[in-house]
Amino acid sequence: MLVRVTDLPSRLLPLFNIPLHVAFADALAEGLLARTAADPLLLARSLVLLPNRRAVTAVTEAFVRQLGTRQVEGGGLLLPRLVPVGDLDDAGFDRLAAGDAPIQPAVPPLLRRFELARLAAKLPGDRGAVERLRLGDALGEVLDALLAEEIDPEALRSAADGQDLADHWQKTLAFLELVIAVWPQARAGHGGIEGATRLSQLIDALIARWGMAAPSGLVVAAGIANPTPAILRLLGAVLRLRQGLVVLPGLDDGEGAAGQARWDGIRLADADLGQRGDPGHPQWALKTLLAGLGLTRADVQRWAHDGGALDGPPGRAAALVAALAPAVAAQAQPVPEAQVFDHVALAECATAAEEAQVVALALREAVEQPGQRAALITPDPDLARRVAAHCQRWGIAIDSSAGTPLGLMPPGALAQDLVAAMAEAFAPTRLLAVLKHSLIRRGDRDFAAAVLTADLALRGVRPPPGLEAAGEAILNFVDETRGDHDAMAAWWEDVAAALAPLEALREAGQADLAGLMAGLRLAITALAGDDGWSGPDGRQLAALIAAVEDHGALFGAFRPDEAPALLSALMRGSTVRVPGQGHPRLSILGPVEAQLTRADVVILAGLNEGSWPGQPAPDPWLAPVIRARLGLPGTARAQGLAAQDFLRAAAAPRVLITRARRDASGPRLPSRLWLRLQAHGGPHLHRRDDLVALARALDGAAAPRPQPPPRPNPPLKLRPRKLSITEIDTLIADPFAFHAKHILKLRPLDPLDQDPTAAMRGTLVHDVLERWIDDNNFSLTRLDQIITAELESEAKHFPLLAAAWVPRMRAALHWAGVKILDREQAGWKQLVAEARGEIMLPGGITLTGRVDRVDRTESDELLVIDYKTGKPPAKARVRSLQANQLALGLAMAAAGTLVKNGELLPGGTPIAIEYWQLQGSRAAAGTVHTPLNGKDPIDAAAHVAAAVARAGELAAHYLLSENPFEPKLRPEWAWGDYDHLARVPEWISRPRSAA
Repeated sequence: MLVRVTDLPSRLLPLFNIPLHVAFADALAEGLLARTAADPLLLARSLVLLPNRRAVTAVTEAFVRQLGTRQVEGGGLLLPRLVPVGDLDDAGFDRLAAGDAPIQPAVPPLLRRFELARLAAKLPGDRGAVERLRLGDALGEVLDALLAEEIDPEALRSAADGQDLADHWQKTLAFLELVIAVWPQARAGHGGIEGATRLSQLIDALIARWGMAAPSGLVVAAGIANPTPAILRLLGAVLRLRQGLVVLPGLDDGEGAAGQARWDGIRLADADLGQRGDPGHPQWALKTLLAGLGLTRADVQRWAHDGGALDGPPGRAAALVAALAPAVAAQAQPVPEAQVFDHVALAECATAAEEAQVVALALREAVEQPGQRAALITPDPDLARRVAAHCQRWGIAIDSSAGTPLGLMPPGALAQDLVAAMAEAFAPTRLLAVLKHSLIRRGDRDFAAAVLTADLALRGVRPPPGLEAAGEAILNFVDETRGDHDAMAAWWEDVAAALAPLEALREAGQADLAGLMAGLRLAITALAGDDGWSGPDGRQLAALIAAVEDHGALFGAFRPDEAPALLSALMRGSTVRVPGQGHPRLSILGPVEAQLTRADVVILAGLNEGSWPGQPAPDPWLAPVIRARLGLPGTARAQGLAAQDFLRAAAAPRVLITRARRDASGPRLPSRLWLRLQAHGGPHLHRRDDLVALARALDGAAAPRPQPPPRPNPPLKLRPRKLSITEIDTLIADPFAFHAKHILKLRPLDPLDQDPTAAMRGTLVHDVLERWIDDNNFSLTRLDQIITAELESEAKHFPLLAAAWVPRMRAALHWAGVKILDREQAGWKQLVAEARGEIMLPGGITLTGRVDRVDRTESDELLVIDYKTGKPPAKARVRSLQANQLALGLAMAAAGTLVKNGELLPGGTPIAIEYWQLQGSRAAAGTVHTPLNGKDPIDAAAHVAAAVARAGELAAHYLLSENPFEPKLRPEWAWGDYDHLARVPEWISRPRSAA
């Protein structure tokens, strides 16, 4: 749309430009004060239209600075009316433009989002809840783009005429036409209009009011460069006002052949020809704006400005513009002189963490200079948060314009934890994440103690799904540990009641947003009380939940396991910001917020491709050729805006530009802006390698000094006088582990949410065989009954156990049953399972143990058997007395110290030890290992005696003498429950003498 204002003489056209190197807000304030100096009240009657609320803040601060440098009568100043145009949720422009005109309100954004997601869900194919929301958001962006350019959605029907589109684009476009035809009816049903349409109506209403009665003061449109038809009408109307001024931000007004070549090289869009132009160029928007007004660069005057402390050097701004010149004009650009890049430095860091440290150091360096202001500008919120955290270590708080995402604040994190717990059927990890949250019953020590008990109870193999099973596991643990059953039962009843609404959604198998928000609201209120809703973050979460609860029914149903990702998507655009909490001379800004601001030192961080400029998101609804045919800017438009933001910021007095060569995702490519600057500036660009070196030195510059392995040597009174037969092998392989367990009294906790483990499988096998042998009814039918009772009842809640392990365990147990029956028929008359006993070692050391099975012949010959669901110890290890558990168990059996059901079993003659490996595989259901037999058999009685003697030697060495407990004497046989305490990875690869 063309809005011609050339009816005014060019020399009188009130169209101005504040160059890139000039601090826009300060120059604007200075110029307005100069224009109104003769009439102090004229400034108060003036109206300044700005692009956003952050610009309002910047201009306000600029007036304050001007007040400090100018002599103002009375020492005060009445500011003009500053109104943002681009923020639809700001009431200032609404009150200014609407007046008494009845303009419909905009459809609530969340309602519109859900309605469009519901329409997008009708696309063919099965789509999840988050994908529906994403497609609806993209659909909203298409509608906004069409409405902002005042393109009738009906134009979609003819946009594809004569275009050779892929089949999927044809189908998508046809569906989009259908949706756009349906959406106005749905919107009308909700009683509102589109936000972009409402902005156009407000602008037209304001223009109409000016037509009836011109404003009495100045009307200034400053920093507005978005060339939409409505904005063009607004700027055209301002130019026609008797006291109207339009001030452009950073137009390239370079003279000579080089400047003209740059300007001519920028191609504008042409919808009739389907040309998209160069929306990725930083000056494209300004050239499009001038063309829309029917003007040229010659119609633009320079804003009068005497220069200020925040202005950058003009030569650098010209060099920066030349560095980003269109390709066709690149050869015509002059080579910059070295001095134009004075006070511009680059810092290339190894990692994102190092970059954050470098930026924090640069901010601290700046703030140590009296009166100096510094700003970090970055589109990367993670980098901004890292920098703020680094500054906190020096007691420097920085206010970030981006705020903190609601999902990272305590109330938002609690909401996400609750939904994740519901989606995973209140699995222990998720349930405890909720119960341990800082907002839950803050300061209630009894509640915290109960949560600790629940943590211990829920460790190990995951209980069956649901709150009932979790509560049963907790109360069973309390009973086993002789805790207060009634108190824990009352505590759990309170917790389960709070979580019951979410549990009901999970059990129903589907949920809707209204029900999910209601469940969240009830759960947070019950568990956290007022703490869940207090403060800016709590109030923001409450507002979000209320809005979603009001409109969420429009979105439709979804599976409960989709709820966490859906809630995260809903929170993604919600940030919490508490202004005024940071250092008065430091700030962290996004590129958009920094458009009209300026500081003494500006740090541009995150100059990587995909970050600055960002990667344009593909449009799932409109093919590029259709966007061009409709006259919509290409997806590269965002890159052009990012480049313009870079130019403005890099023209500051002192600039530091940083990037990281890699982040957590892998290597990163430098931004095209970084590369253009390096190519144009060449050797004239300075490097802040000193900051990089300081960042690396800050957190430990000294080389690590190797430390020897630990050798704890406690006094004799702390050493135990009792040990088990399994711990003899521990003393051989890893004495430190024995020390940690029995002297330091440290026990490894089972992890949370374990799948069925090998230990669980072994326990089940032992339980089955013990029950079968104790029944003294050796029939395979009875064995099958016990297998069904023990295994299948346990496996019903664990698909992995039921599908993979139970068939193999059944086969292995059948094999063991047949072998036991064969033993009985061969004359082994007494079989005893799971017997316990002890023997005395020299020096008063008691050796205790348990054996899986003892077989006895008529002549009291004894055989001890150990069941292994894994791999038994190697034969050489047993023969060399490095694995003594079974031999020591046979020693107890021979000595007559084993007890079963309170009955002392008689001793006998030791003749053999066996390992039964219960494999259950197709190749072998089971294997009997006899380590003392073979080509060179060993007498069992002699082996038992040698094992007892070895146990006595070890007990005397470690328990009766003050010898140190060294770690990992035999690493190949030691297990790692205590390796982290012994710092094993630190020294294991070095020779022990060197370590």
